[in-house]
This record gives sequence, structure tokens and C-alpha cells, in this order.
Amino acid sequence: MLILSSCVLFSLFMFVCGLISFIGSRKHLLSTLLSLEYIMLSIFWLMSVSVVNLGEDSYFILFFMTLAACEGALGLALLVSVVRTHGSDSFSSFSVLQC
Repeated sequence: MLILSSCVLFSLFMFVCGLISFIGSRKHLLSTLLSLEYIMLSIFWLMSVSVVNLGEDSYFILFFMTLAACEGALGLALLVSVVRTHGSDSFSSFSVLQC
């Protein structure tokens, strides 16, 4: 039981660190996307520990991991598109008023 609570606390610590990194990194798009992936990894870890503890099937975890991989691929495609159009992934080079 102690191992389970330490795994849950570790995943919550990972989530908070990823959230702080996401809030604090407003310079580059790549660092923001990496923070989002880290948050998804911490949620995946929390879900896998919870499902293994309950003894349930892990199909939902595989579905969640598939969606996280699709989100990562979409983020990388967006990053490539932004770098091609703006020349950099810095948020200061973006203009909200520009199409």
C-alpha cells in the first residue's frame, strides 16, 4: 500500500512540475509542447498505477496513450508549420492580428 501511495504522489508531483513548466515557459512553442507531453505522461502514469491496483483491463490506458501520441504528432506538425511560416518558434514573432 505504501508503494501505491508513493507512486500516486510521484505522479502528482510530475503533474505539478509539468503544469509549472507549462505556465512558466512562454518563450518558445517547443518548450510549451514538451510541457504538455510531460503532463500527459504524468496522467498516463497515474492512470496505469490506478488501473493495475484495481486489477481492471488496460484497454482504456492504451486508448489514452494512443490519443496522447496523436496529440504529440499534431503538436509537432503545428510546430513545423509555424517554423516554416514565421521562421522561428518564438512567441514574440507571432502576431495575433495577422492572418
